Amino acid sequence: MDGIVLLHGIARRSGSLASLERQLRSAGYATLNLDYPARQTGLRQIAEEVQQPIAAFAGGLDGRLHFVTHSMGGLVARALIAQQRPERLGRVVMLAPPNEGSEIADLLRGNPLYRAFFGPAGAELVTARPDELQSLLGEVDYPLGVIAGDRSLYPISSLLLPGPNDGRVSVERTQVAGMSDHITVHATHPLIMRNREAVRQVLHFLAQGRFERASAATVPTEAAAP
Repeated sequence: MDGIVLLHGIARRSGSLASLERQLRSAGYATLNLDYPARQTGLRQIAEEVQQPIAAFAGGLDGRLHFVTHSMGGLVARALIAQQRPERLGRVVMLAPPNEGSEIADLLRGNPLYRAFFGPAGAELVTARPDELQSLLGEVDYPLGVIAGDRSLYPISSLLLPGPNDGRVSVERTQVAGMSDHITVHATHPLIMRNREAVRQVLHFLAQGRFERASAATVPTEAAAP
C-alpha cells in the first residue's frame, strides 16, 4: 500500500486537512496527518522535527510515500525532501503553496503583530529569499503537481497581490521550476483543501502524475467534500 503524508499550513492544525484525509483513505491510501509547530520555529527546524515520524510511517509501508500539502506545508515538504529524501518517494501535490513567496509577507514582515503571530517561519515566506533558504528548499526533481486558487475571502489583501490570487498567494507565485504540472481552480486559500475539484485533481495527480484538463474549465466554487 502507498502512503501519504499530509502537511498543513501556517497557523493551522492537522484537523484542517481531515476531510481531505478521509478522501485519500477512501481511495486506498494509508495516511499520516501531522501536526507540527508552524508558528514556533523556522522551516529548517520544522523539517527536522517531522523527519522522524515520517520515516517511521514510511518504514511501515510496502509502497511509495507521497505528500499532499496546504500552503506553507509545501515548503516544509520541499525542505524535508531536499535534506532527508525518503527512499521510496512518490508524488507530491501542493495546494496553494507560496513556492516563490507572497507579497503579503513582504509587506507585513516588519509588523510586530505579524511577527508575533506567524513566528520565524512567517518571516521566511517573503519573495526575496536568502541563499541559505533557497538551498534548504532545494531543487524540485520529483513529480510535483501544484494546485492554485483564484478566489479570495480577503478583498483588501487581494488588492495587494498581482494578478489572479487566492487572497494570500498569487497564482504565479505558487509555481516553481521543475514542477510536473500546474492547475488553477476556483477556490480560496483557507478552503481549497475542501474544494471538490481540488480534491479530484489531487487524486488524479497521485494516480497519473498529471492533472485532468477536461473539466478544469468548469470548476465549482468552495464546497465541502463529503
